[in-house]
Amino acid sequence: MSAAPLNPMDLSAPQVLKTIGRRSLGIGLVFTAVSAVLAWVSPDQFFRAYLLGFMAWLGVTLGSMAILMIRHLTGGGWGMVIRRIMGAAMRCIPLMALLFIPLLFGLPRLYVWARPLDSIPDAHLRQHLEVLTKTYLSVQGFIIRAILYFAIWNLLSFLLTRWSVEQDRPGARDNSARFKAVSGPGLILYGFTISFAAIDWVMSIDPSWISTIYGLLILIGEVLSAMCFAIVVERILVNYKPMSELLKPDYVQDHGKWMMVFIMMWAYFSFSQWLIIWAGNLPEEITWYMTRLSGGWAYVGLWLVVFHFAVPFVLLLSRPFKRDIRRLVWLAIWLMLMRYVDLLWMIEPNFSARVHVTLADVVVPVAMGGLWLAYFFRNLSSLPLLPAYDPEAKEVLEPVHES
Repeated sequence: MSAAPLNPMDLSAPQVLKTIGRRSLGIGLVFTAVSAVLAWVSPDQFFRAYLLGFMAWLGVTLGSMAILMIRHLTGGGWGMVIRRIMGAAMRCIPLMALLFIPLLFGLPRLYVWARPLDSIPDAHLRQHLEVLTKTYLSVQGFIIRAILYFAIWNLLSFLLTRWSVEQDRPGARDNSARFKAVSGPGLILYGFTISFAAIDWVMSIDPSWISTIYGLLILIGEVLSAMCFAIVVERILVNYKPMSELLKPDYVQDHGKWMMVFIMMWAYFSFSQWLIIWAGNLPEEITWYMTRLSGGWAYVGLWLVVFHFAVPFVLLLSRPFKRDIRRLVWLAIWLMLMRYVDLLWMIEPNFSARVHVTLADVVVPVAMGGLWLAYFFRNLSSLPLLPAYDPEAKEVLEPVHES
């Protein structure tokens, strides 16, 4: 005998999310105040930490949008059960656009190409920058491209959100074709825009070095951090209805499989970049790795090999481990920390020859994270945890109706 179907109110987010959101905002504001002091006392360290925190939280935001579009193209209950989690994270793009503005005030402190050319003592680098600043790396071009990136990301988020909200009302049309029509080109646009954004915002810190795989490393890191974040949130929600009834071990296992895929892709792209540069053995290409193989940074790289890839890979080979959300969540949290370390390893050696972690490197990302989480939980609380009138939601809802 079947129970009465759930109504949209049955799918509303638990009140605990608002409590977590308020606490996150409080933490964010306190750490923001400390960050302001650090910005005044040590602006160089502040802007480096700000870029680190910005790229970390942008990764969760854009990675969530990418996973959401993958789900619209492939279907499946694994994506439906976290669809609103991904959507709430995606809708933080306007916040990230706002948080991008302070970076503009730190351009000369972060990027040598943003400084007056006559202030650069290295004649060879100065000559190289004369060409780059006329063709690509200019402050005006940097800002225009950033506006374009955020415009594209916001447009994709707007369309995906608008059609998703329609499916919270009875008699909603099937928007599956619309989602697919946007998600296919949207994934291509995401790949292009984040690749160029990675060049502009991170790789150009060292304008004498270039890698064609760099954008892919940033991209795959974003989707990995987004999937890990979704697992953390569903672990919180599984203690409350309706997620306690919607989340099945099969879905958790699928999320673990996605984590494993993204980890392997990260390892593949990282090794491919190293192998190509090592095989070429060109002085202008090996400098990036030579910097990161000295001054203690080599140990950070080895730590990433072991604890960002090898250990998580072995753990995710276990089927019982992948099906247990209470164990999988700890690995998800760990991998989000490893994403931070990976970004630190990419950014900080450009400024410090030896391993150097400052107070700002901790405080500023936490401040940004507190504000981001407050906005995220506000987004997540504003809609039901499942679009009840989406025809594809039936796969997730049906088991709930059985008695």
